[in-house]
Amino acid sequence: MVAKSSKKTGVVYLVGAGPGDPELLTVKGQRLIKEADVILFDKLANDEILMLAKKKTEKLYVGKKAGFHIVPQSEINRKLVELAKAGKKVVRLKGGDPFVLGRGGEECEYLKKHDVPFEIIPGISSILGVTAYAGIPLTHRDYADNFAVATGHQSVINETKKLSVPKADTLVYLMGVTNLPNILEALQAAGYKDTMPIALIERGTTKHQKVATGTIKNIQSKVKKEGIEPPALIIVGNVVKLRKKINWFI
Repeated sequence: MVAKSSKKTGVVYLVGAGPGDPELLTVKGQRLIKEADVILFDKLANDEILMLAKKKTEKLYVGKKAGFHIVPQSEINRKLVELAKAGKKVVRLKGGDPFVLGRGGEECEYLKKHDVPFEIIPGISSILGVTAYAGIPLTHRDYADNFAVATGHQSVINETKKLSVPKADTLVYLMGVTNLPNILEALQAAGYKDTMPIALIERGTTKHQKVATGTIKNIQSKVKKEGIEPPALIIVGNVVKLRKKINWFI
């Protein structure tokens, strides 16, 4: 059932902004941004997307840099409830998709606990959009029948939990640039050879996109050469070889 506001309580819309290219924003997401009274956005939201909002719309930056939260998650949760209780139409704008390592689930739990109506508007995750714009398919009949996604940032789940190395033909790590040495070490410990292809993509789907490709053995030097910085996506697997053939963007 679609969430409805009352005279006293507004609605919170968790909107996926997509991976960067503003044209990849969904039609529904675009409409809600145009109608919003307040937008809480993170670092990955494209400025062009924010420009869709009305001039009088309040825009609040609640993102983070290199693991440092400008606004703690607890404060974001509290703010969403406060604004909705004041009768506002609130858009919580998140890069990619709200439910893919974006803490959207946590925010929904908090809103539900405080009786605030909400809706979830999916976005194109960087998992799909960034890899496509880099010319690297996640699956291919000759190379990969499946893929897996994991966080490359240990503290997202638990400070003591080891990095996950799922069993899949293609691996995708999000938020792992600063943790790249540990990811490579975990891959080697899991049996991956030094010759396994790997790619890092920064600001994918935008005109600022950068791509570094190499192997587990030499990717760190390639990343340094290309100047890859967070946020970036990491792809591990033989599908990376296909970039030479089907790269189409930039």
